[in-house]
Amino acid sequence: MQKRFLTAAALALFASPALAGDIHVHDPFARVSSIMAQSGAAFMMIENTGDADDRLIAAQSDVAQRVELHTHVEDDQGVMRMIEVEEGFAIPAGGGHALERGGDHVMFMGLTRQLSHGDVVALTLVFEQAGEITLEVPVDLERQPDHGHSHDHGHSHDHDHDHDHDHDHDHDHSHSD
Repeated sequence: MQKRFLTAAALALFASPALAGDIHVHDPFARVSSIMAQSGAAFMMIENTGDADDRLIAAQSDVAQRVELHTHVEDDQGVMRMIEVEEGFAIPAGGGHALERGGDHVMFMGLTRQLSHGDVVALTLVFEQAGEITLEVPVDLERQPDHGHSHDHGHSHDHDHDHDHDHDHDHDHSHSD
């Protein structure tokens, strides 16, 4: 009886930090532009139900050689370019942050296997406060962009660009092992 109580208390200690309990991920999905693509992306809505701000600072998956947090920005010539966001994405207390096509997203570079519609990708999101949250993310190649739909989570949806991430853009994706 006492051992069971101590085990329950230890589990509660690890499970109870307001950390992971305050971060909720909704509607995750991943995409590739073609079956032979060398890169892909994951999208989702991240909600922070807590009273303290948090920040998504990294992502990890064995489906790619590198996993980074990316966004799109418009350059001086009006061309949308994808860049890494090293500082991550703020997830405000009582609010949320959308990772969506044409905006902020998780980028898979150097896919280690082909991804087909219906596959599932294991993805770990790393937060400053909440720590790690591991998700099973379905690959959905049929989903259409959700233009004009508002999630009302304190962020804007003004991206009308549909990028399927099968390109290198203007930064070096090469690395040596």
